[in-house]
Amino acid sequence: MRNVMRSLFVWTALVVCGALEAQDYPTRPVRVLVPYTPGGITDVVTRITALELGKALGQTFVVDNRPGANSILAVDMVSKATPDGYTLGTVIAAHAANQTLYAKLPYDSVKSFEHVSLLATSPLIVCATNSLPATSIKELIDLAKAKPGTLTFASSGIGAAAHLTTELLMATTGIKMVHVPYKGTAPALQDLIGGQINIMMDTPSSMLPHVRAGKLKALGMTSEKRVAVAPDIPTLSENGVPVVGGTWVGLLAPAGTPKPIVDKLARAAGAAMSRPDIKERFTQLGIDSVGNTSVEFTRFLKNEVAKWAKVIKDANVKID
Repeated sequence: MRNVMRSLFVWTALVVCGALEAQDYPTRPVRVLVPYTPGGITDVVTRITALELGKALGQTFVVDNRPGANSILAVDMVSKATPDGYTLGTVIAAHAANQTLYAKLPYDSVKSFEHVSLLATSPLIVCATNSLPATSIKELIDLAKAKPGTLTFASSGIGAAAHLTTELLMATTGIKMVHVPYKGTAPALQDLIGGQINIMMDTPSSMLPHVRAGKLKALGMTSEKRVAVAPDIPTLSENGVPVVGGTWVGLLAPAGTPKPIVDKLARAAGAAMSRPDIKERFTQLGIDSVGNTSVEFTRFLKNEVAKWAKVIKDANVKID
C-alpha cells in the first residue's frame, strides 16, 4: 500500500508540474524543424502554422529547414531533442512509410514522438506529359495494359506519397509501369514537362501551374471529391478507379513532452487551422486544413503506417 501511495504521489506531482509548466509555456523561442527544402508543401504549411502559433502563444516559432535522408535527418533530431516543447518538427506521409521502408530507422515513427496535431492534407494529381496519347485515367490504364512495363512514372523519391500512391494505382488496376525516382519534385517535373517521363503524381500546388500553362495534362485527382481549386479535374473514383490517397503535414514533439504542453500546442494549431482566412489560403493551394487533437493525430498516423506498410510489402519497394 505504501508503494502504491508513493507512486500515486509521484504521478500527481508530475501532472501538477506539467500543468503549471504549460501555463507559462513558451517562455522563449520555439524551433520547428522542417525535413525538406523551402518552398514545398511541408515548408509552406509549417511557416503558416509557426506564424499563427507565435501570435497565439506570444513567442517566436522559428522554422529551421534541415533536409536530408528522406526526412530522417531532421526527424531524428526531433526524436533526440529535450522533451520540453522547445523543439518541434513537421512531417509528411513519408514519415509513416519510412517505418517500413527502412530496416534500421534511428527512431520509431510512432513511439518516439508525441503527435501534436495533423495540420493539413493534400490530394495528388495524376499528370501526363503532353506527348502521351492519353487524356484520362481510363485511357492511361488502357495504354499501360496494351504496353505493360513500358510507360514510366516519376516521383520525388522512393517512398514518397506520390511514389506509393502510384504503386497503389498499379496494384488496384493491374497495370505495370517503371518507376524513375528523383531527388525532389523539381527535377522530376522538369523531365515530365520535357517528355522524358510519361506520368507523375504530385500535389496540386506543384502541378496545377504547369497544367494551367498547358505544359502538362491532368488525368485525375486522388481525392474523395473534386477539389475547389480545380473543379474541372475528375477524381479517379469518378472514372471507376477506387484509389484515394495523398500527403499530409503533421506537427510532432519528442516523446515525453508534457501532455499539457502538447495539448496547448494542439489547441492553438486547431484554432489557427479553423480560421476562415487560413482555410481559404490553403484551399487556393489545393490543401485542406485540419488541426485535430493529439489523440486523433496518433490514431491517424498509426493507420497511415499500416496502410503504407502493406503497399510497400506488396510492391516489394526497396531503398537502394
